[in-house]
Amino acid sequence: MGGRRDGAKGGAAGRPAGSDLTRRVLLAGAASLASGTGLAAPAEPGRTMLVTHAAFAAHETGPSHPERPARMRALDEVLAGPSFAGLRREAAPLREDAEAAILRAHAPAHLAAIRALAADPGGLPARIGPDTVVSAGTWEAALRAVGAGLRAVDAVCEGGSVRNAFCQVRPPGHHAERARAMGFCLFDTAAVAALHARARHGARRVAVVDFDVHHGNGTQDIFWSDPDLFYASTHRMPWFPGTGAASERGVGNIWNAPLKEGDGAAPFRAAWAQHLLPALDAFRPDLIVVSAGFDAHEGDPLGGLRLQAADFGWITAAIAEVAERCCGGRIVSLLEGGYRLDALAASGAAHVRALLEAG
Repeated sequence: MGGRRDGAKGGAAGRPAGSDLTRRVLLAGAASLASGTGLAAPAEPGRTMLVTHAAFAAHETGPSHPERPARMRALDEVLAGPSFAGLRREAAPLREDAEAAILRAHAPAHLAAIRALAADPGGLPARIGPDTVVSAGTWEAALRAVGAGLRAVDAVCEGGSVRNAFCQVRPPGHHAERARAMGFCLFDTAAVAALHARARHGARRVAVVDFDVHHGNGTQDIFWSDPDLFYASTHRMPWFPGTGAASERGVGNIWNAPLKEGDGAAPFRAAWAQHLLPALDAFRPDLIVVSAGFDAHEGDPLGGLRLQAADFGWITAAIAEVAERCCGGRIVSLLEGGYRLDALAASGAAHVRALLEAG
């Protein structure tokens, strides 16, 4: 892939999908829901689905880590407000097919390596590289994050009342390459959701669009050589992870529009309106998956761009317009970054509000 960084990949050979660890987590998750520790009572069903779970707060990353459980609480509080009463709320499931779905996007050795770390309580918490943490609650959280995307894809593709969905999940996913975890990410939830749509629902062409401040090197890696998968991203450059140049095109299916430090609404909106959205429209996707990172907000400590909450509402509405023309409004959005809690809450609210309006 163009613009790769050096670095080792892979892991130990693993057990088949549907491992003992996964079955134990499935059983524990069922008990959790039965005892009332899962998602709170749902709102009246609507055309926009919110998928989340209390287990995402159990992915502990340490007191100084920016990708922390408080991110979930910030979004929980704002999305509990009366203006979001129309959301159809569901608990992110633990699914028997989660590992099989992961293997559409990731190498078996990668899945095995993460599973092995999570299954060794004596070695937890563990780090993968300088910033990616596996703790006691991580395996369940990661499986539920995948399950949220699968459930959302099922809901929007099955022809029922749900038109779009926001998956409020962690850990995030778009830095996880086919055979490497990095950048807080273990499994690429957006890529897994996209490939599930193709495998289970006959979606021939699936797009992932990404407005996180960091380039989604993982999604680009997984999509690189497949002309029926589309990836478009705005991101700060140069910045972590070092990929995302406009010259990185895959097989003509990759569209990168780098922004420079300090850029705000005007260059961000121009990149989408003049380049990325027309390319998305021309691709004619059967489903649009959104990597919804909010760390391009002006106040984010890991960002360096100058977007406001309104910009996230704008891009969401613009994506929804393309979805309306191309694929019956079908959008599945998954949370990526966003580390200043008030900015995350305001930006996430703007994003979900635009999904509600589009639904």
